[in-house]
Amino acid sequence: MGCGCGRGRGVRRVMGASLVILALMTLSSASPAAVNGYSMSQSQSHSHSHSHSHGQAEREHDGASPRDADHYREGVHYSEFDHEAILGSSKEAEEFDHLPIGESKRRLGILLLKMDLNGDKYIDKDELKAWIMKSFAKLSEEEASERFEEVDSDQNGTVSWSEYISETYGIESEYRIPFDENNSFEPMMMEDKIMFDAADEDNDGILSFEEFVVFSNPEEHPQMHAILLKQTLKEKDTNNDGKIDFQEFVGERGFEQDKEWITVEKDKFDNEFDLNHDGILAGKEIESWIIPNNEDIAEDETEHLFASSDDDHDLRLTFEEIIDHHDIFVGSEATDYGDHLLGSHFEDEL
Repeated sequence: MGCGCGRGRGVRRVMGASLVILALMTLSSASPAAVNGYSMSQSQSHSHSHSHSHGQAEREHDGASPRDADHYREGVHYSEFDHEAILGSSKEAEEFDHLPIGESKRRLGILLLKMDLNGDKYIDKDELKAWIMKSFAKLSEEEASERFEEVDSDQNGTVSWSEYISETYGIESEYRIPFDENNSFEPMMMEDKIMFDAADEDNDGILSFEEFVVFSNPEEHPQMHAILLKQTLKEKDTNNDGKIDFQEFVGERGFEQDKEWITVEKDKFDNEFDLNHDGILAGKEIESWIIPNNEDIAEDETEHLFASSDDDHDLRLTFEEIIDHHDIFVGSEATDYGDHLLGSHFEDEL
């Protein structure tokens, strides 16, 4: 499940775990017999920055968007994802966008010394993948930190349930829920409460920052996966058999799409998610559908960066090769640059 954006990955939440449920609540079953009645939906425009907004990513309809949701959109490559995968911070990525080329290369050189785990002056695929995985974790923490500051209204370093619902839903008590004609407001809050309590590891009724990271990015923490699975079944399993068939998989989205879209989705269902080819998704198959695999995403990103910079095709990158392709890894801008503090990747080894 894919970055609220964050990026990912996972849903990068504007309203915490509730966006997972909000996305799921838009779906219900669709009849295969209605395939011929599906109409072409209008294409949706996207805007991109380092702000982690995945609102248009289709994957969010199924729970969380994968962290690389904005890497390629409508056949266009966006380098922002590459830069964040190396820097582990959208803020630092934006900073690099305005660095002179020489300064960008110098800072990249500092990162390479930390990335080179065995000290052989080469970066192999395992080292790059390990770095990217740690960058993903730092991105999640950064996204959660921004949200934490918004929700922690009394600035005591913890988030209570009342603080969360006050900032997220604009109410002082869960017992004073405003009328909602679509009857979606209360269920979203109830699902958030379940997630909140599950993230509250020490059961003290409040979330520390570390617990808030888990609450904000449940798809990235295995102890939360059972809850995500249960919530998905509650919203998608219309016949209550504990499984997801193709009707339930596409839901109402299918009525807005054409036959080509249905064909693509059927291929995904059959060949990517239905591992035992029994025509339904159950257990781990549902998890693989709704929860993005950061390992796979990091491996794909590693292959992408190697393809773009391994000039001698020896399956390892010299520092020179990476710095020569600094624009792929971290970006730069040949403009005046004032004094700035180095970010956390430079101050602390991952």
